Amino acid sequence: MITRKKTRQVQVGNVAVGGDAPVSIQSMTTTKTSDVDGTLAQIYALRGAGCDIVRCTCNEIEAAQGLAQIVPRSPLPIVADIHFQYKLALAAMEAGVSALRLNPGNIRKPEQIKIVASEAKDRGIPIRIGVNAGSLDPALYEKYGGPTPEALVESAMKELSYFQEVDFEDVKISVKASNVVLMVEAYRLLSETCDYPLHLGVTEAGPMPNGLIKSVAGIGTLLNEGIGDTIRFSLTADPIEEAKAGRTLLESLGLRERTGLDLIACPSCGRTEIDVIDVAARAQKVLEDKNIPLQIAIMGCVVNGPGEAREADLGIAAGRGKGHLFVKGHVVRVVPEDEMVDALLAEALAIMEEGIEARIAKAEAGAEEESNAVREELLQIQGSDANKSSEKIDKIETLVND
Repeated sequence: MITRKKTRQVQVGNVAVGGDAPVSIQSMTTTKTSDVDGTLAQIYALRGAGCDIVRCTCNEIEAAQGLAQIVPRSPLPIVADIHFQYKLALAAMEAGVSALRLNPGNIRKPEQIKIVASEAKDRGIPIRIGVNAGSLDPALYEKYGGPTPEALVESAMKELSYFQEVDFEDVKISVKASNVVLMVEAYRLLSETCDYPLHLGVTEAGPMPNGLIKSVAGIGTLLNEGIGDTIRFSLTADPIEEAKAGRTLLESLGLRERTGLDLIACPSCGRTEIDVIDVAARAQKVLEDKNIPLQIAIMGCVVNGPGEAREADLGIAAGRGKGHLFVKGHVVRVVPEDEMVDALLAEALAIMEEGIEARIAKAEAGAEEESNAVREELLQIQGSDANKSSEKIDKIETLVND
């Protein structure tokens, strides 16, 4: 279990961030905010993908006007992303947004920052101090010779000091960078420096798969250390993919309850009797269409499958032209190979309705015995070392001992 660092808590609309609240998932719309219907369509799609909070750009008056129409109809709390004009922050608050994001590198006049903070305080609207290595204040860039962890954290603390001058504390902070190592070190230092809730992200991570890998490396590392209260994957992709990736990461770390399909599959080996890739692809399509929140395994052989994937809620393994359906490692049915995907879907729906224990109790008579008999038959035919592992073991021993 991950022990999270205790931070203060802020309220972004109906979503709590920090404290004992679950780590929340954020994304950002890619539409023009002035396109009200297009932006709302994307927000609803993000909600369906598991997003908790959505950020919309507010870079012009038309965008602020769009927000005034979007906010009342949005199923998610809206954060307005403010660029260079502080008056647009005031306009966004007037439009009814749930929070603001200010970049200290873009709005640098203390009097303007304090005006925004004062208005936010009066309205009860939190602000994210969004430091970005790519837009660091030139003075700090020169002081530290570049965007170092110390420079990013000092930028955040400087902005925070302006907020504190007007007694505004409803704050969350991010110190993003596109360099994963810099990002991780900056957040570690920030976490040691303050107890404000932290918004994690690798900025401008890029297209998939590289952007996804970079984001998981940075965000996942910090979450595993107990650092972070809300996250965003900044991918050069449909924002729906950002929300899905965030949800998957949090579920994988045990930080959010699984709400969607978690499909696992073996990589194929010397024992595989089916095209695992094809079966897994077909299974994923039909199971995702039903929005089934189970961990389901597609295994290539009955010799090892039910045992290796015994912790999965449900799985199916191939053997001698048949599919061996198992629930938590217990074989409950044996079906023809061409019915594997249909059987998997039917059993998944039955588990959702009746529960795992009930399905194990309803295992078909003789299913376990038939599966064991096929397993023994395959062991006799293929031997106990179908993957020729012993040869590799011998070579390794020779290499090490020579």
